[in-house]
Amino acid sequence: MAYKPRDERAGYHHVVTRGNNKRVIYLNDRDRWFFCLTVIRIAEKYGWTVIAYALMSNHYHLIIRVGNQRLSKGMCELNTAYALHFNAEHGRINHLFGKRYWNRYIRTERSLRNAVRYVVQNPRRAGIPGALEEHVWTSYAATIGLAFSRITLARDELLRTFGSTPERARTEFADYCEQPDSSGHDRWQPP
Repeated sequence: MAYKPRDERAGYHHVVTRGNNKRVIYLNDRDRWFFCLTVIRIAEKYGWTVIAYALMSNHYHLIIRVGNQRLSKGMCELNTAYALHFNAEHGRINHLFGKRYWNRYIRTERSLRNAVRYVVQNPRRAGIPGALEEHVWTSYAATIGLAFSRITLARDELLRTFGSTPERARTEFADYCEQPDSSGHDRWQPP
């Protein structure tokens, strides 16, 4: 049975890839750093702009803006490069990732804001304790200016949707991300 064609139009996309059988895809911070460097390389090659991210133990989320180059080519290269590294690093064989990546085209500024909130709240929904800024493998702390981003981040592009001055935008963003995600953001992800 053929897969449904991807929505690859230019604009913002929420992208998720999960480990095969929901298995862990990062065993240590070295793996996470390699993944981040791979995202940076692929983003430069394919003209992606990263708006937000969250690296969880068995999956990752990216909010990216893509241009006219195909999203699927970049995702294939990203997932293949990382899986090859992971398998070589940890003496594994076979698939690291399960099904194809999942993506949702983001149509409005409101949907973009909701998707970013959903992504940075992911550790909280997974039951990991701590404030949002304590989760170092999400873009939250970098967006509000408390940390350097591990992936090149279009922080100002996102913050412009929250306020007219940098200070106000960071405050509005932080307040927005603390609210429960009752936005109707599509929570379906690959099983």
